[in-house]
Amino acid sequence: MKNKSSKISASQPLDSLIAGRWVAHNSKVAVMNPVDGSTLAQVSSATPDDCLSAVDAAQSAFNSWKATAPRVRAEILRKSFEIMIAEQESLARLITLENGKVLSDARAEAAYAAEFFRWFSEEAVRIDGDYRRAPSGANWLMVSRQPVGVALLATPWNFPAAMATRKIGPALAAGCTVVLKPASETPLTALAIAEIMQRAGVPDGVVNVVVPSPSGPAVSAMLKSDRVRKLSFTGSTPVGSLLLAQAAEKVINCTMELGGNAPFIVFEDADLSAAVDGAMLAKMRNGGAACTAANRFFVHEKIYDAFADALTTRMSALVLGDGLDAMTTVGPLVSKSQQQQVAKLVDEAKAFGAKVACGGSAATDSSYGYFPTVLTDVSFDAPILQTEIFGPVAPLVRFKDSDDILSHANNVEHGLVSYVYTRDLGRGMRIAESLESGMVGLNRGLVSDPAAPFGGVKQSGLGREGAHDGLLAFLETKYVAGNW
Repeated sequence: MKNKSSKISASQPLDSLIAGRWVAHNSKVAVMNPVDGSTLAQVSSATPDDCLSAVDAAQSAFNSWKATAPRVRAEILRKSFEIMIAEQESLARLITLENGKVLSDARAEAAYAAEFFRWFSEEAVRIDGDYRRAPSGANWLMVSRQPVGVALLATPWNFPAAMATRKIGPALAAGCTVVLKPASETPLTALAIAEIMQRAGVPDGVVNVVVPSPSGPAVSAMLKSDRVRKLSFTGSTPVGSLLLAQAAEKVINCTMELGGNAPFIVFEDADLSAAVDGAMLAKMRNGGAACTAANRFFVHEKIYDAFADALTTRMSALVLGDGLDAMTTVGPLVSKSQQQQVAKLVDEAKAFGAKVACGGSAATDSSYGYFPTVLTDVSFDAPILQTEIFGPVAPLVRFKDSDDILSHANNVEHGLVSYVYTRDLGRGMRIAESLESGMVGLNRGLVSDPAAPFGGVKQSGLGREGAHDGLLAFLETKYVAGNW
């Protein structure tokens, strides 16, 4: 596998953005190309002191930004949306270069990411409140919303554009200023979005971006600074749990979008063609590296063989390669360690009795690729079903008792999203109500939408992103009891 062009734009920012200035640091972070392991760029690595300077800049800009008219804040977000759409192709190429996903997925992500700026530009002017007389008649009750304050935003590598805009958009719409810390594997897209926002007119200090490596000491220093009042994190459950403990020391307002382990339930009356289409979308979006990815396929025995054959045919037809190549339909994983983790999970599943219907091995070249894989004859107690795979692997479990499948679907620590396929919409709604997840795709393999509240239950996180809920996550409620 050889990358067609591993060069990034000469105008690509590579330094920290602090108080409106691009600040270079002596230490660098190498951004690797997942196609061949080569170095794409050297990005400035921010020290904990540099990160605290970014927090200071956000704090200095907060009062002015808080007082900025909602319409003005909205227009800056709207302009950012327009620039991102105009430059969608270059953003998509950048995403593919540092992340590895195929160009069609990267284009979809760039458009999806831009939509968060458009959605929250519209929400910025709809910050609500309330005014009513107390039931006793003794006084009046007035409720208003105020921005939380400086927000620390930490984003993962799998959606480097969308996870950034899904946090920046509501924060700025609410009147908060931000320090964005993107994943060190994929910082280029976040830096490019920050530069776009500068062109859209965002004031100095309102958006700051730092890439510390290692990130732990820097994030800890920012959380302890007494100036960060909001933490919005997307990433693994273990890291999220650690950050929650640190945030608790200062009682910091937290939104946590953590891991997922989505069940994909196919009942005997399901439309087979629609279920396979949905499975491909739910499993292979972003090459399987998504918290919303279907990880556990529970298929009724009456339709199991037909579903397995159809899914195997579709998965085996995918072409692993360079995401910039038009012939490629699945790109490499983001890193060697991620490739090794997926390979380990498949090997363990095989040792536990699973059969490989297709794939089942890593690419033999220098890339971080893993061939799309279908595992059949997976037992209910197989260890792979208890782990977020984050790769192109679909374990299929045969079930007989439709009444019992809920207990298996809910028998994990995560509860982000679930998928259900059945022609009986009554049953579908009853199952959706009983599934322990924050989101359900009913006869649909995609749930993400800027206008919908995204988030989970159990160890999949706290709070919601997107929709009006996403705006409220960056607002505090103030109540005034008055006699007037």
